[in-house]
Amino acid sequence: MSGLSRRHALGLLAAAPIAAQARPQRNFRDLAPRPPMGWNSWDSFAATITEEQARANAVVMADKLLPHGYDVFTVDIQWYEPGAVGFEYRVGVELAMDGNGRLLPAPNRFPSAAGGKGFKPLADYAHSLGLKFGIHLMRGVPRLAADRNLPILGTRYRCGDIADRVNICPWNSDNYGVDMSKPGAQAYYDSVFALIASWGVDFVKVDDIARPYHRNQPEIEAVRRAIDRSGRPMMLSISPGETPLSAAAHVAGHANLWRVSDDFWDEWPLLLSQFKRLADWAPHLRPGAWPDADMLPLGLLALGKRRTRFTPDEQRTMMTLWAIARSPLIMGGDLRALDADTLALLTNDAVLAVNQHGTAQRQLFRIGNQLAWTSRASRSTARYLALFNIGETAEEVGADLASLSIARSARVRDLWTGSDLADARTRFAVTLPPHGSGLYRLV
Repeated sequence: MSGLSRRHALGLLAAAPIAAQARPQRNFRDLAPRPPMGWNSWDSFAATITEEQARANAVVMADKLLPHGYDVFTVDIQWYEPGAVGFEYRVGVELAMDGNGRLLPAPNRFPSAAGGKGFKPLADYAHSLGLKFGIHLMRGVPRLAADRNLPILGTRYRCGDIADRVNICPWNSDNYGVDMSKPGAQAYYDSVFALIASWGVDFVKVDDIARPYHRNQPEIEAVRRAIDRSGRPMMLSISPGETPLSAAAHVAGHANLWRVSDDFWDEWPLLLSQFKRLADWAPHLRPGAWPDADMLPLGLLALGKRRTRFTPDEQRTMMTLWAIARSPLIMGGDLRALDADTLALLTNDAVLAVNQHGTAQRQLFRIGNQLAWTSRASRSTARYLALFNIGETAEEVGADLASLSIARSARVRDLWTGSDLADARTRFAVTLPPHGSGLYRLV
C-alpha cells in the first residue's frame, strides 16, 4: 500500500466514529417545541467570562429562574482566548486550540478544561443543576489553524485547504470562512461538532452566519449536517441578524432560532425597531423554529459598569413584546446581582405562558403611536391582547372585541398585576404611559 493510500485508509478509520453516527437521532425541531428560555453571558461579561463567574451565575439561574422555565445556560464568545479584555476583539492573538484546528476553552479562564477535558466539567456541572449547557462558535476555521495548515481530523486534508480567505467576518478576526466546495470542508465541521458533543453541549450559537444569509447558506447547511452527525441533540441558534425574510423557509429547515436584528441593547430606538421586525416574522414561526429578537438587557450589564438604561415601563414593554411575539427569552444581565424588580419581571408565570403557549400571534394594528398584538391561549378559548403606547405622552389604547373574535363582552385579567378588571363590552381600552404597555387575557 502506498504511503498516501495508507494515510488515507488510516484517516478513514479515524473518521469512523463520526461517520458511524451520521444518522440524526431525532427531528431537531423537537428540541425546541416552545421558545427557548435561558441566560447568555455576553451582555454582562462580553468576551471575558471565567469559569468561576459562570458557575456562580448558573447557581442563581437554577435557584431563581429554572423553576419558571429558564433552562439554557450559554457561555458566549471568545471562551478560547486567554487574554480577552472586554467588548473589543483583539487581532492576531493566540487562541487555545488542539492539533486539528478545533478551539478549546482557555485553561487560565476555565481551569477545569485543562488536560483536554474541554467544557465537559462545566457542562456536567450545569447538568447537575438541571440546566442545559450552551456555547458560542464563530462561523469558519481559525486563521491560526489555516495559516499553520493543521490537519483536519480523520482526513488527509488540512485547514489551509478549506479556508475561504475572502468571505470573512468584518468585526471579528479569529476565523476565515470555510469554502464548502473544497474537499475536507464538511469533515472539519463534523470534527468540531463531534468534539463539542463529547463535552455534553446542548445548545450552540453560531455567529457571523445569519448575515449575509444567502452567501452563507452552504455553511449553514454544513453546520446542520455536522450536528446531525454528532449523535448528540443540540439546539442551533444563528446570528447576527437581520436574517432576511427571503430565507424564512430555509432557516426554519436548519435552525431552531435565528436573529431578526443585529445586537439588541437597552436603547429605546432599538426596542422600537423590533416591533416591525417581529410583526414581519410572526407568520413564519412554528414549533421548533423561532425568530429571535435577541437577549434581554436587564439588570447589571457591561462588565458590571452599569444597570439597564431602560425605564421600568420600557422594561415591561420589551417583555410584553417578546412574550406576545414568542421570541426566545434569554436573560443577559449578571445574575449574581439579580434584583427583586428584575426577578419579578422575568418570572411572571402568566406572562411567560403567553410566550410559551400562545398561538396564532400577530400584530392587530399599528396606528400612530398605538399598537396592539393578539394571540390565542392554546388550552382554552381565551384571547391574549397586548397594547402598546410608543409615543412620548400618555395615550388611551384599545381594541374592539370583534377584532379578537369575541362577540359581545369579555372578562379581562391584567396579566402583569394578576388582577381582574371590569368586563369589557364591545371594546377594551386603557390609558398607557409613554413607552408603556399592558398585557391582558380576555375570555
